[in-house]
Order: sequence, then C-alpha cells, then structure tokens
Amino acid sequence: MDAPVSPSGTVGELLLRSLGTGGLLIGEILLGSDLTLRHHLDEGVGDLRVFSGPGAAREIAKYDAAGNFRPLRSAPTLIRGWLIRVVDPEGMLLALGEFYPAALGLWLSALNGTLDPTPFRETLGRQTGMYRVTQLLRDDQARGIIAARCGSGCLRTVLWDLEPGVPPDVLPPERRIPDLRPPGRIPLLCREACNLLVADARPVAKGNLPGENPSPS
Repeated sequence: MDAPVSPSGTVGELLLRSLGTGGLLIGEILLGSDLTLRHHLDEGVGDLRVFSGPGAAREIAKYDAAGNFRPLRSAPTLIRGWLIRVVDPEGMLLALGEFYPAALGLWLSALNGTLDPTPFRETLGRQTGMYRVTQLLRDDQARGIIAARCGSGCLRTVLWDLEPGVPPDVLPPERRIPDLRPPGRIPLLCREACNLLVADARPVAKGNLPGENPSPS
C-alpha cells in the first residue's frame, strides 16, 4: 500500500494513485475506480438515483434521511440511495470537497509531515465577541463537550490536543491516533476544533462567569 499513498505530487495525483488499488472508503462514501461515488452501505445496490457531475454532491450532503440540515459534513448521517458519476479525478475531488471539505489536502499534509494541529485552547483563545467567554471553559467541561460532539457526532480523527501535550483522552485511541495508510481507505482528519464545538463551549463556559448558574458539562 505504500506506493499508492506516496505523499509526492498534488491531491489529485494522490487520489489517482490510491484509486489504482480499487475502491476506497472515506467516511461514509465509497469511491469507485470507475469514477463513481456512493454511500458505502449502497455497495451492490442497483436501484440508486444516478447523478452526473460533482454538482449533485452539494445537495446530497445538505440533509439527512429525515430532511434535517446537516451543519457538520463529517457527521455519520449521510443519506443513502444515490450514485454520482464523474468524468475525471478533478470531478471526484470537487464532489469530495462538498462531502468532506479539505479531506484530501489534510491527508496529503499529514503524509508529508507538514500538518500542524491547533490545540483547543489556542482555538478558544482566538475567539472574540460573544464567543470570547469560551476561554473560561474548564478542562473537565472541555472533555465533556468533546465527548459529545466528536465522540459519536463526527467521523474525523481528532489530531489536536486540549493544550500541547494534553490529549482529549475522552476519545478512544483510534479516534486520536490516525492510521495514515489504511488499506482501502482514506483517513478523515481533524486538525482544529470546528465552529460547532466552539458553539457548544459557549453556554457551558458562560456558567463559569460570576453570578451565572453553572451549565452542565
């Protein structure tokens, strides 16, 4: 598997080399060497709704099976029943960018050893306005919201620490220590806490203000 995931070249070249080994799983999506994308649970299913071109990915990624908006693209709630055909690897990259933004770029950076995760405290330290209060979040509270949001609500492997040298140990090792060359798969990596996690932190941290009722962690 070393050759197909050589870190040299562009993300498109990386994708081409990887597809040369056959189908690839990334998150909930199966990428076919015939330049198709589908939900991995639909492998072998024949009565799928077929789309041509990467533009369909944006609408497919927007809503779950119940019609609810998906604010986090890497949540394990991707709808089934579709197949996208593209004409070239560029089209596959564009579609992947709608399903899992920056996934290939993060993988390539990780393979090159240039991916520099941002600790959670640094992310909170950059917040201004109504989110500045998140800087009051305690570590135990941070672990609670990370377990809730990242533990079951996201498919990405968390690369960042709470602060340098302090990992978010509420997540199992397989969600914190990535396999960068998994056979038949492309890893989904997270280099920095997302806006949704920062939003989760705000009401909890507000409870730490003098005179505020503590919010549950």
